[in-house]
Amino acid sequence: MAFDYKKEYKELYLPKNKPTIVTIPKMNYIAVRGSGNPNEENSAYKNSIGLLYGVAYTIKMSKKGTHKIPGFFEFVVPPLEGLWWQDGADDMLDYHRKDAMHFISMIRLPDFVTEDEVAWAIEEATKKKKQDFSSVAFLTYDEGLCVQCMHIGSYDDEPATVAQMHTFMDKNGYELNITDIRWHHEIYLNDPRRCAVAKLKTVIRHPIKKK
Repeated sequence: MAFDYKKEYKELYLPKNKPTIVTIPKMNYIAVRGSGNPNEENSAYKNSIGLLYGVAYTIKMSKKGTHKIPGFFEFVVPPLEGLWWQDGADDMLDYHRKDAMHFISMIRLPDFVTEDEVAWAIEEATKKKKQDFSSVAFLTYDEGLCVQCMHIGSYDDEPATVAQMHTFMDKNGYELNITDIRWHHEIYLNDPRRCAVAKLKTVIRHPIKKK
């Protein structure tokens, strides 16, 4: 049976819809950086998604080709994730200023996938799909101590969930620690094209530190 990160690490991918404190281990990803309104047609963000899945499935299906990755095991491609920030903003995202958004769109890699294997997958996807995958990069993110919560519903309604998270962290002796290397983090458990808005599930995660 294919290894499914969502099921094996439920504390990271399937938290309850109440805030919790969690320490996130260092992980490797494939990632694409960009900016602009993510909702616009043909936006940099929407384009990044296709690039990431193209490389992720090249790695997943490598077992059927001649290129053999050491330590390979069957796996379910993990969910899409995003790190978000804005120029000129304090710690909070302004959801009314989507044009000012910056993002790192990413998908977690199994531990057996090295930076060299990602480079191979980018080259392979480029050859097979006749598309430019050069914006995809290997990323290591050491997130550390965070407050997180499952948000259910529209992305535009996230501020209410974020407010609950911040109240919880404050009561438990923590403060927000969003910096130029630690960001607002979202994990998307549904495809918004195939799921009713009211049923969308998004893990929201904010970096914190002790007061």
